[in-house]
Amino acid sequence: MTTRIVADAVVKRFGDVFALGPCSLEVHANEFLCVIGPSGCGKTTLLRILAGLIAPDEGAVRLDGTEVRGPRREVAMVFQHFGLFPWKTVWDNVAYGLRAHGYPESVIRERVPRYIELMGLQGFERKYPYQLSGGMQQRVGIARALAVDPEVLLMDEPFGALDAQTREFMQEELVRIWRLQRKTVVFVTHSIDEAILLGDRIVVLSGRPGRVREDLPVDIPRPRAGERVRALPRFLELRRYVWELLRADAEGSR
Repeated sequence: MTTRIVADAVVKRFGDVFALGPCSLEVHANEFLCVIGPSGCGKTTLLRILAGLIAPDEGAVRLDGTEVRGPRREVAMVFQHFGLFPWKTVWDNVAYGLRAHGYPESVIRERVPRYIELMGLQGFERKYPYQLSGGMQQRVGIARALAVDPEVLLMDEPFGALDAQTREFMQEELVRIWRLQRKTVVFVTHSIDEAILLGDRIVVLSGRPGRVREDLPVDIPRPRAGERVRALPRFLELRRYVWELLRADAEGSR
């Protein structure tokens, strides 16, 4: 498989807090990689370093062999708390990334309706975020990220604030879009079930400072939606194994 992203011994400190590293991992092209770990282990920090939003103190990240030294057009990020501009409509929120990257209005007028339709937001173009449910707001955030046609999509617990039913629906929608567009996805989550349902691989980070503790392939055929999948022996085995890793790490930190 073609390696798309390499994090090589990345380290990050915030003052006296040793947040991450050394952390090394690879992400393959068109792969859906899930990252899980205990609270405060540096998952979001790792994602922001991959995105070029913050720089590592040590080590390096390379995208297609080129060191990442800042935000890249090929990379888009979806945040946990939607990250929408409350004073902008759905249309303008989706268009924001395109305008920030300097796309001409002709491209914006063509792409924005396409991704609004893809995310099932037709009829809400002139609504503001406060007029939308949490699930719809997250769809706007995903549409905004996809509209710039990124090759890599970084997602920081995007469904963490949603109710269980909406979360399951959004999981299925995300996998549908990923299969359709074949993006490279790095998805941070606190949910073991979510990681197994979505990921081709699961990277388990240790407690702070976050390091790669395990790299697990998810060898369950797709599609994986529904309770039938959760009842599979392999699903239960993976869930138990990841849970034991996280529990052992938590007990070791006491």
